[in-house]
Amino acid sequence: MPARNAAFAEESAEVEVLFAEGERWGGISKRIKSSLDKLNSSGDVMREAAGPGLSSAASFTPTYEGIVVNTSGVDIDKLLAACEKIRKPLEGKSNEESIIRGGPASVGLQSYQASLKRVENSLSQLTVTKLRVNQEAVNELKGLIGLGKSQLQELFRSTLEGDSQRVEPLHYITKQLPFPTIPQDKVSDLGSIDSFISSFSARTGSYSQRESPTMQVYADVRGAYLFGSLQNLATASVSTLKKKNPNEVYRQGTSGIGTYASGIEGIFLAEFSNISAIFNRDAWASAFESTTRKALAEFAKTLREINMHIKSNITTDCFLSYEIMEIVGGLAFRLDGTTGQLKQQLTDAIRPIRETAKSSLPELLEDIRRRVGSMQLLPTDGAAIPFTTEVMTRLQVLTLYPQPLSSIMASLGDGNWNSPSGSMGSSSSLPTLDVGADGDKLLTHYTYDTIDTLLTSLDGRARTLLKARSLIGVFLANNIAIIDRMIRSSDLSSILDPKHPSNKLDLWRKRGAAAYLDSWREPCAALMDVQYTNRGARPPSGNSGVIDSTAVIKGLSGKDKDSIKEKFKSFNTRFDELTARHRDLAMEREVKGVMAGEIQRMVEPMYARFWDRYHEIDKGKGKYVKYDKGSMAAQLSNLG
Repeated sequence: MPARNAAFAEESAEVEVLFAEGERWGGISKRIKSSLDKLNSSGDVMREAAGPGLSSAASFTPTYEGIVVNTSGVDIDKLLAACEKIRKPLEGKSNEESIIRGGPASVGLQSYQASLKRVENSLSQLTVTKLRVNQEAVNELKGLIGLGKSQLQELFRSTLEGDSQRVEPLHYITKQLPFPTIPQDKVSDLGSIDSFISSFSARTGSYSQRESPTMQVYADVRGAYLFGSLQNLATASVSTLKKKNPNEVYRQGTSGIGTYASGIEGIFLAEFSNISAIFNRDAWASAFESTTRKALAEFAKTLREINMHIKSNITTDCFLSYEIMEIVGGLAFRLDGTTGQLKQQLTDAIRPIRETAKSSLPELLEDIRRRVGSMQLLPTDGAAIPFTTEVMTRLQVLTLYPQPLSSIMASLGDGNWNSPSGSMGSSSSLPTLDVGADGDKLLTHYTYDTIDTLLTSLDGRARTLLKARSLIGVFLANNIAIIDRMIRSSDLSSILDPKHPSNKLDLWRKRGAAAYLDSWREPCAALMDVQYTNRGARPPSGNSGVIDSTAVIKGLSGKDKDSIKEKFKSFNTRFDELTARHRDLAMEREVKGVMAGEIQRMVEPMYARFWDRYHEIDKGKGKYVKYDKGSMAAQLSNLG
């Protein structure tokens, strides 16, 4: 019995031990489960953070006190490598930050750019991992790079401003000196900064080359420099428009526009030299265009002001529009040849001037008609009027601008300048460009049309105001003499073709001479006599063929003798009147000589014939025969 109790006790003890061990293992199981849950949670966080960098990693099997934990895992080696990769770009961050915040002046431009380059590389590496845990570091590096770029741009600006004080263009123009450029050592630094920022922009795609910050800074600083330096020339171009005599025809070269254009050309070419040394070739055009934009806008504004002045004084200052066309056209051609830029901008700037120049040609003709038509008085002595000299002066000045005139005349079309100026703006009346037109021929045609318009207008007005045909003839002849003289004394003589169909000067000369000589036909008519061939033999003549006046007089009836006496008296009276009137008339030197010659050729032979036949009518007493042949010849010669 005692033996059975002992065995039972032993078994009971073993059972208690088993229960105790089961409780212990139950606690262990709970702890394992808790640890497994924590491990799974940490694994999810790590896997989410590691992202694509560890997406292909093999699974691993963690254990806890020899117990296998069934969970999807990551490759620990790769995880460690990724962690090293995350840590490495951040090495030396504090040192780079110190350099960048210190600015380029602290370490020098090259070292500063090298530091920024290292930070940029670190940022690139961090960006590739795409780890959200690195976002703070990424933002810090981006901030450093932004700060560094801002400091480089500020250095770029301050370097430019150091050599961008406005200059006085006249100093360089009058002394024929090249305009200053940025010193070479500074050009090197500026180019280095632009290259660094531009290359960074190209890698990041943050903005296009046309929007480069350095280019914007350059255009801002140097654009202000160009604008300020040229400002005085712009002002002078407007102020020189004022003349002491408002009616004076513009004289070539008296405007400041030529100096202004020279200043633009010199300073722009110097600026293009700077740009081509600082920026990449593909940026030259945009940099040059943006830098010169403000100065060109001011130039265009100045041209608009000048154009308004020309339009208000079209008959005297239209020649300035031709000059500006020639000057700015040459400027555009030369700048385009050197830089490949600004031709269109300059063409646009000059367009209003060109339109005014085109309208001036018909306007000058219309002005002639208008001003002559409004004249209330003409010289009563037949003298030429000052307006003829004014018109010819205009034509003389035209010869100074062959190129622009050829262009606008070809644009108008041959002869279309005779259209009223007001109709030139209508689309229906706009002629097509005469591409085959010869400039000299067009100018010849216009010149002759101008002269014909003047003489036609003067002739019409003289008929109204002077009335007397002889006076009209002298008036026309005097004005024609002025025209001829001013043609011969200028370049008009070299361009005018006398055989041109529009040349009507010879017709006008003949018309003027004929009108004046009409008055001299009256005394000549008194010298006409009637000879009857059926009344017996002709009066005897000497052996030399000289008519015997005595015999002629004897053969006349009393009535015929009275008629001859009356003819001499009538001739004497009218001849003396015309001679006195001739001397009172204001004749140009050439006109007086021509008219005197025509009068002599008309009167002298008729008087000589009449005197030869009838001078014995008063038996040498001079009562009727006032002049012998010699004295008549002398009188006629004195008319010149």
